[in-house]
Amino acid sequence: MAPGNFHDIATFVSVVRAGSFTLAAQQLGITRSAVGKIIARLESRLQVRLLHRTPQSLGLTDDGAVYFARCAQILEDIEETETAMAVRSATPTGTLRISLPIALGHRQVLPVIESFLESWPAVTAEVSFTDRFIDLVDEGFDIAVRVGEPKPDSRLIARTVATQKLLTCASPDYLAKRGVPAAPSDLAHHECLQFVSAGRPQPWIFSNTGQETVNKNGRLRMDSAEALVNAAVNGAGIINLPSYLLAADIGQGRLQPILQAFAIEALPIRAIYPSRRHLAPKVRRFIDCLFDAWQPSPPWEREIA
Repeated sequence: MAPGNFHDIATFVSVVRAGSFTLAAQQLGITRSAVGKIIARLESRLQVRLLHRTPQSLGLTDDGAVYFARCAQILEDIEETETAMAVRSATPTGTLRISLPIALGHRQVLPVIESFLESWPAVTAEVSFTDRFIDLVDEGFDIAVRVGEPKPDSRLIARTVATQKLLTCASPDYLAKRGVPAAPSDLAHHECLQFVSAGRPQPWIFSNTGQETVNKNGRLRMDSAEALVNAAVNGAGIINLPSYLLAADIGQGRLQPILQAFAIEALPIRAIYPSRRHLAPKVRRFIDCLFDAWQPSPPWEREIA
């Protein structure tokens, strides 16, 4: 589009909003005659009549109404984009309230927060660690990091920043003594260390041609994923936990992945934040920091590789 065409469109929108050539001319800082010539030029280029003009009134034709709606939206989109870019370039300040899952937060998000605070000294972070569902809006959080599919909520926006795999592992010593399971059904003959959340042991889900859920009545159950990892490293049994918890021990040979052919697809890790027209710089920058730290592959996956 030629620069002059854009100017003509902006003038047309101003005329419609002002309701008169005279008032629009005053707002634009040009003469009424210049406004009239611009509208005439625009109508000539489009080969349609846009306005009904009489000495007492000014109204839109049917074509003018359609054109005005499109042009007004275009101008609003441009203004929105410029404002968003101004917000993006602004320096993050203030308190950033973050909700994190306990294990993922401790192991993987805290290093990102520390790096973020080092880059932006005018920001303070308040971090809450919980595995329960929270209402970001009602509880006043700026952002949460969550695994899996979020609950539908029109007030929230979710951006995928990484993925996590669920891995089944045991120590080499345990597998040497008890044997290596060849299929999920073999787990019935093994010590399965259970992670307990909200008072319930979490199911182990495997996939091949279909999906098989294995609920094992393991003799050792804990509500601490970190403690389960330590127990598995010490040879107490088999665990089924996220890759971000197991990467370091796998990389150093303390744990050995098993049943990999039956692993389900990786789950998304998402940054979730309230839907606002303009994101505060502290939120936008932190999301970018997470994305940059965990893409193209998260550090825990690189440890395993």
